[in-house]
Amino acid sequence: MRRLLQPGPAPAERIESLAGAGLVLDYILEPGRNLIAALAAPLVASGLRSAAIVFAGAALAPFRYVLPGPAHDGAHVAWFSAPHVPGGDPARPSVVETANATFGWRDGKPFVHCHGVWVEPDGTRRGGHMLPDETFLAAAGRARAWGLAEVAITVDPDPETNFPLFHPVVAPPFGPEGGPGGKVIGEGGIRLIAARIRPNQDIGAALVALCARHGLTRAVVRGSLGSLIGAAFTDGRVVPDLATEVLVRDGRIAPGPDGALAAVLDLVVVDALGRPHEGRLRAGENPVCITFEAMLEAA
Repeated sequence: MRRLLQPGPAPAERIESLAGAGLVLDYILEPGRNLIAALAAPLVASGLRSAAIVFAGAALAPFRYVLPGPAHDGAHVAWFSAPHVPGGDPARPSVVETANATFGWRDGKPFVHCHGVWVEPDGTRRGGHMLPDETFLAAAGRARAWGLAEVAITVDPDPETNFPLFHPVVAPPFGPEGGPGGKVIGEGGIRLIAARIRPNQDIGAALVALCARHGLTRAVVRGSLGSLIGAAFTDGRVVPDLATEVLVRDGRIAPGPDGALAAVLDLVVVDALGRPHEGRLRAGENPVCITFEAMLEAA
């Protein structure tokens, strides 16, 4: 399996995770707001401290994004391109086909990490890492979030990769008045596991290990995203890039024919040119590049 030597020391524990009671929240993305505000504000108002989000159909303008690529500073194994602006008529928005986002906190304020696929005004279909503070909703969209109130996801420095990265932490208790919105609202009654998976771990094997750690025999992957070292699909296709930006379209962990837990993962993999590649990942051949933010729902 491919590996990259990260610049800093590698902790022995390769998966960070916390479990808790969660809920599902469907909501409208309000036009005129940037992606951080549009995605995060309803979750904060609902008393959530972390969530995995899926959204589609949203119109974005102005819109800026970056693509994965090599690093040139000697302090990272991969980096980002210069910001891109969609081609075509700048007055026309790009339309999101599918996108996943992680909601958490950076410097004590709501933040989101977002990967997606969209159609640009000139008709080109592209994908990549959306810049959430510089990207705005031109028209309302719809989102679904799987969230936790007792588990937060925060951005902190990561010495192994030299990146500031999301990871799960125990959230402080609410005050007597409840959460920011007074209470936690939505469809409850589900068990969620929020996790950060470190570099050089096969993503399927890591999700299986995560289920075993938390005693799950079946799980569904919700709104998860991250980066891989290239990608290898079951149909033989390979994306050879050093780093790819990815999002999970559909993912399930369940017993296989031999009774052992196995992960079946359908992903969108975006290469260094912004081209989306879609398919099912080949088991044991898809290591994490920098980080992978996973949300599992017990099934």
